[in-house]
Amino acid sequence: KNTAVRCHCIFFLLNEKAGKCHEISDCVSFTGEECRNFIKVVLSHHDSLFVCGTNAFNPLCRDTLEMVSETVSGMARCPYDPRHANVALFADGSLFTGTVTDFLAIDAVIYRSLGDSPALRTVKHDSKWFREPYFVSAMEWGPHIYFFFREMAMEFHHLEKVMVSRVARVCKADLGGSPRVLEKQWTTFLKARLNCSIPGDSHFYFNLLHATSNIIRMQGRDVILGLFSTPPNSIPGSAVCVFDMQQLARVFEGRFKEQKSPESIWTPVPDEAVPKPRPGGCSVQGSKFSSSTTLPDEVLNFVKTHPLMDETVPLLGQRPWVVKTMGRYQLTAMVVDTEAGPNKNRTVLFLGSTRGTILKFLMIPSGDSVSHSSVFLEEVEGFNPEKCGEDSPQARQLLSLTLDRSSHTLLLAFPSCLVRLPTSRCHLHSRCMKSCLASRDPYCGWTKGSTCSFLRPGTRCGPHKKHTTTLNYISKHTGEIQHSKQLISL
Repeated sequence: KNTAVRCHCIFFLLNEKAGKCHEISDCVSFTGEECRNFIKVVLSHHDSLFVCGTNAFNPLCRDTLEMVSETVSGMARCPYDPRHANVALFADGSLFTGTVTDFLAIDAVIYRSLGDSPALRTVKHDSKWFREPYFVSAMEWGPHIYFFFREMAMEFHHLEKVMVSRVARVCKADLGGSPRVLEKQWTTFLKARLNCSIPGDSHFYFNLLHATSNIIRMQGRDVILGLFSTPPNSIPGSAVCVFDMQQLARVFEGRFKEQKSPESIWTPVPDEAVPKPRPGGCSVQGSKFSSSTTLPDEVLNFVKTHPLMDETVPLLGQRPWVVKTMGRYQLTAMVVDTEAGPNKNRTVLFLGSTRGTILKFLMIPSGDSVSHSSVFLEEVEGFNPEKCGEDSPQARQLLSLTLDRSSHTLLLAFPSCLVRLPTSRCHLHSRCMKSCLASRDPYCGWTKGSTCSFLRPGTRCGPHKKHTTTLNYISKHTGEIQHSKQLISL
């Protein structure tokens, strides 16, 4: 059954700070609601929790939930305003964050701190590095940390602002530049545009990144799934695009992009104009430049003025895996279950909408290992007005969506409540085998007890068991049903 609980959290909020915040709220454009302590970072760290909160516009962090522990400043680790997006993760003993460092959210930053490595940040107030970014996620992969975000593009000559989606990366071993150039700043920061589009004579772009999966292994590839939408002034639509991490990394080995003057268009940098060693790369122990602090000024100046790559990151399979257009809502949240079904060999996407509903898709791989087709399974109401309070568009805004594998449920966070939903609703087809099979839900199967039941991982089904599987049959004959009196799993 669906369950919902009302949530109220207060965490090490200082009363004097809240009082000052309320005084400020009378003078600026926010209400007293923002003066509460909104938790923006929760990370597992050293068998404890590292938590950061806005703390009435005075962000603080603590590495344990015990009240006796010391707090550390949340500046550059947590935003001041709860409405500002941020990302954070621990890697190699350091905290990597993407956030803003000031009250007005003018100074966006990717920041490393709290470890043995020196604290580093991105260049301050440089639109070539950041222009009004909205951080979505951060991932560790190989020697790099990758940051996924959307921002206002600076490479297009338009009168209006154009939002695009990006991926940026930094080397975990970066030690910063020399005392002359990029001191205490990243020497490896590079970024590229993510291409999520429908091909054609004129590509139809989904420019706004809302969510990503973790980096997952699918058919021998490390991939990441991204949920994108069109801008508000375009044809309404959402899409799920998939990116191969190897292909993504190769884009950062390609050509750089530059604007020679404020009036000129952006063009690729000729190879002969790129200094040696190649800017933006990780230093290699034992090489001539084994530390970023020893790099020539020419290299440091180049990476400071050329953070943008010329090529875009291509989507896997040349088209989105899921497309939904002309809907009454946008899709803004996503989780992926790559171990769905009794054999843990099916992939199911759960996409959260701005109406508080969850759309469920089954991914069916093609024979070329790079593309998939999708089958829409169902749409489930997630918001519970009886337990979540007032039913309004604002109350239905989905703040986060999480998959709890141990309980086979989804956790939906709304502004006023937390809702738990089962990943499947097999009981809706409990007495009709035809309906059970037609649902194509990989979590469900027709059991020997003549009922449609949830199949737990490890349930024995296959041609050499007492049960018969129809996974391959359903994949080849979508919408058709193979009748059987034995256990049939989809």
